[in-house]
Amino acid sequence: MSDSENCTQPALNLADVRSRIDGIDRSIQSLIAERARFAHQVGLAKGPLSAAVDYYRPEREAQVLRMVVDRNEGPLSDEVLVHVFREIMSACLAQQEPLKIGYLGPEGTFSQQAVLKHFGRSAHGQPMASIEEVFQEVENGNADFGVVPVENSGQGTIQITLDMFLTSSLKICGEVELRVHQYLLSRSGRIEDIERIYSHPQSFAQTQAWLRGNLPKVEKLPVSSNAEAARRARNADDAAAIAGESAGLVYGLKKVITGPIEDHADNTTRFLVLGRQVFPPSGHDRTSVLVFIKDQPGALFNVLSPFARHGISMNRIESRPSHQAKWEYAFFIDLAGHIDDEPMQKALQELDAHVAQIKVLGSYPVAVP
Repeated sequence: MSDSENCTQPALNLADVRSRIDGIDRSIQSLIAERARFAHQVGLAKGPLSAAVDYYRPEREAQVLRMVVDRNEGPLSDEVLVHVFREIMSACLAQQEPLKIGYLGPEGTFSQQAVLKHFGRSAHGQPMASIEEVFQEVENGNADFGVVPVENSGQGTIQITLDMFLTSSLKICGEVELRVHQYLLSRSGRIEDIERIYSHPQSFAQTQAWLRGNLPKVEKLPVSSNAEAARRARNADDAAAIAGESAGLVYGLKKVITGPIEDHADNTTRFLVLGRQVFPPSGHDRTSVLVFIKDQPGALFNVLSPFARHGISMNRIESRPSHQAKWEYAFFIDLAGHIDDEPMQKALQELDAHVAQIKVLGSYPVAVP
């Protein structure tokens, strides 16, 4: 090897590095503007549609984000790059008109974080007082989509969400997985001042071991949301809230006493995106169905066996009272694949002969990190 081959490239001075970064920034900005112009052309090609919701295609968005992940060679993480591209797509779509997204409010909840993660900051979030109201506003057309929690990795199912599907005509058209970090927040920032804690019951459940070990005698007051907990705790030095950091910022609880304090480091909540139609396949999809069973021997076997015969993986099954007759139940089932897939259609056709009713709740892209 020659001496010249052993020589390393001289390090650039700070001015040169900044100059190159400025040049890259100009190129990025130019390409984003070009992408926005082409996104506008897509809208023109679709013709005069009535609202922003008519331009939104979750299956296409999921495909774009998966390509971002597949291309990623670092140094930025998949999560960071997906976030950047979501915001670009959100801004491009908002050229037509911002999407209106209903969520369980008030401002500062984990549901709002899920909206921002899935739809980006160019969408218009609409906080609702309850999960029932989110369903109603989407059904009535006052919101284009809704985002509701459905299950937590440590605490299980949010039952009211499942029960709403028993009668609702809405479809599931997306899912969001959100890592949930719980913090102990207060006005004073002093743990020794705390005499009572406000939080949502789910958050109390997710932090119960920490509370037993650190604040066993403090009064625990459940409220409708973590944001409401932060709002109440801001009024007194002897009160605290268990909530996300965003709720603390919104309601003036800027003192983080400690956190994260969730009992499980991988604490994750899954949210469903509610819409009024089923979208085409994205290539990596999940289908949710609601099955009302007949009261007969082998009922559960009859529900599960068609999926096994057609090679369809079942991701989750949950039973709930059907509210149609005493001691009758409905099964919520998450399946791998799209409703348009031939194996899925054959399995559902076989299943139909053994159950009282099948309700397809939706086929939607599997959550992108």
